[in-house]
Amino acid sequence: MKLKEHFLFPRDLEFDYPLAVKGEGVWVWDEKGKKYLDGCSGANVTGIGHGIKEIADAMKKQAEKIAYPPPLHFLNRPSLEFAKKLLEKVPDIYTRVMLCSGGSEAIENAVKIARQYHVYTGNASKYRVISRWQGFHGNTLGADSISGKTNRRTISTPMLMPVQHIVQADCYRCAFGLKYPACNTLCAKDLERILVQEGPEYVACFVTETIVGSAAGGVTPVKEYYPIIRETCDRYNVPWIADEVMTGVGRTGTFLAIEQWEVAPDIVVLAKGLSSGYAPLAAILIRDKIFKGFSETRLPYIGGHTYNAHPVTSSVGIAVLDYLDKHQLIEGVKEKGRLLEKGLRSIAEEVSIVGDVRGMGLMWGIEFVKDKETKETFDPSFNLSLRIVRKAQRKGLILYPVTGCADGMLGDGVLICPPLVINEDELTILLQMLEEVLREVNVEIGVIK
Repeated sequence: MKLKEHFLFPRDLEFDYPLAVKGEGVWVWDEKGKKYLDGCSGANVTGIGHGIKEIADAMKKQAEKIAYPPPLHFLNRPSLEFAKKLLEKVPDIYTRVMLCSGGSEAIENAVKIARQYHVYTGNASKYRVISRWQGFHGNTLGADSISGKTNRRTISTPMLMPVQHIVQADCYRCAFGLKYPACNTLCAKDLERILVQEGPEYVACFVTETIVGSAAGGVTPVKEYYPIIRETCDRYNVPWIADEVMTGVGRTGTFLAIEQWEVAPDIVVLAKGLSSGYAPLAAILIRDKIFKGFSETRLPYIGGHTYNAHPVTSSVGIAVLDYLDKHQLIEGVKEKGRLLEKGLRSIAEEVSIVGDVRGMGLMWGIEFVKDKETKETFDPSFNLSLRIVRKAQRKGLILYPVTGCADGMLGDGVLICPPLVINEDELTILLQMLEEVLREVNVEIGVIK
């Protein structure tokens, strides 16, 4: 629909949006009957796929009982059950759950939890936040401050709180111009450098995406990275907050992506796949050590939102976890991810604008370049990522655009993160359509070698 045909405030005022009317599995249909393969789970959201009747039934059943008991006055059974089920999926150092409505809201509450933990444990001087460049943590002003996505922050910069950022853990574009493993993982050690310069007595927390999503398209740290981060945070009493809004709930083959580095953050933020897009839902996993800062002092958390621990969205969370278990979807991610990676690397060998392929499980990013040798980026005004995404959509493939992945302003890419229910035949279709799109773009922009 064109802008003049509706009254919403869309993200793109020029785009003629199709009207989605149906979803089933990895497929979405518009009102004209056109079929699209959802190659990015929307925005890395619909992990269990579209159109699952069990989820709708769970929502209806709970809404018929009670849709909204005010959280200031009541607990409710679905949120209690969901929190218990969720904690059974994650390492046992996490003992408490806060339920929210979305990733941005949850990130801000996670930071507030870290700050209040310090105040209640006698370290009230600790208030500053450190995160990474080329990271994204949400669209509220607080989350935008924590993010390191320059091309999205710029317009809001005068309104943002000061946050220090360390370099990205990107081997393709190493901030130090080094090669792994001879680099000695300096990107991880950059945290200690900033901590010392800031004064650890002032730093409340460190926030990072386990694998970078929309800001850098699948950038995945090396195996030594997070153990170094864990040691550094412990040394300076800085709670580590892992943003697993995109990577959590099985996306990489384990329930939490960070499990694959065999370390545990102090606080973990989940959203997106937690409800698979059927309702607004996020969760903050809180390590027992952090919770004791509240329970042992008997001091309350100062915060809260109208829809915290909402029974209808909690019932969705329960149904999604049950569906994942029933169909063993997380168990199938690693093999599907292996097939997806193999296909993407094959495309990279054949298509000259593909500079890098990176990711894990069913979360992969492609970075595009003018020249593979020099890694030269395209001019941002060319809007290469959006051109590719729009062309793919016209052909019936949904991809997620990534901009600024090289340095926050320059760099184009796409995210490929299909629903966990995708089968081998559908993966083949996805890869065939993607290769066709990229080959055509190669011809159109004259970058064939």
